[in-house]
Amino acid sequence: MALPEPVARRHVHTRAVTDQGYRREDGLWDIEAHLRDSKPFAFSVPGEAAWAPDEPIHDLQIRLTIDAEFVIREVAVAMNNVPHAGCPQAQAPMQRLVGASLGKGWRRTIEARIGGLEGCTHLRELLFNMATAAFQSMPQVFAGRDPQIKPPHLDRCITWDTRSELVQRLYPLHHQPRNTVAAD
Repeated sequence: MALPEPVARRHVHTRAVTDQGYRREDGLWDIEAHLRDSKPFAFSVPGEAAWAPDEPIHDLQIRLTIDAEFVIREVAVAMNNVPHAGCPQAQAPMQRLVGASLGKGWRRTIEARIGGLEGCTHLRELLFNMATAAFQSMPQVFAGRDPQIKPPHLDRCITWDTRSELVQRLYPLHHQPRNTVAAD
C-alpha cells in the first residue's frame, strides 16, 4: 500500500542511507553503512563551502567488522564529503567502538563511547541501524544455537511478540499464550 497523495510541495532535501552485510572468508562479518545528503538545488554554508545541485553535502561510510557474537573487531570510517572543516575529527573516536557488542543496549553504547562532542551526529545515526543490518545479514548464526535460548529478536517488535501465532509456529518453546479472560 502506497502513501496517500501529498499536497503540493517542492523537493528540498534527500538523505539516502544503505546498509549492506558481507560474510568474510576469515569467518568474520563486515557490516557497511553509507549516508549521502544532497539538495536538488545549489546550496552553500556561508564561510564554509558551496554545493551544486545533487552534489553530496555529506557522503559518509562506516564498516564494522564483527564476529559471530556480534562483537566489533574493527571500525573503518570514510568521510568523503562533509560540510565543515572540523567534521573529520569525529573519525578517530569511532575506534572506541572496538570491543562493543551490537546486542542489547547498542544505542546506549554508542552514546556512552562517542556521544555528544565526542563524535558526529550523522555517524551515530548510521550506527543505530547497523545492528539490525547485522542481524539481518547473519541469520545462520542463530540457526545452530540451543533452542532453549530465546532468540534475541523475540519481543522486539509486534511481529515477533512471543504471544503471536508466528512465534508459536517458528519458536514453540518461547511462545507465551495470551491471557484469556473467561466470558461470563
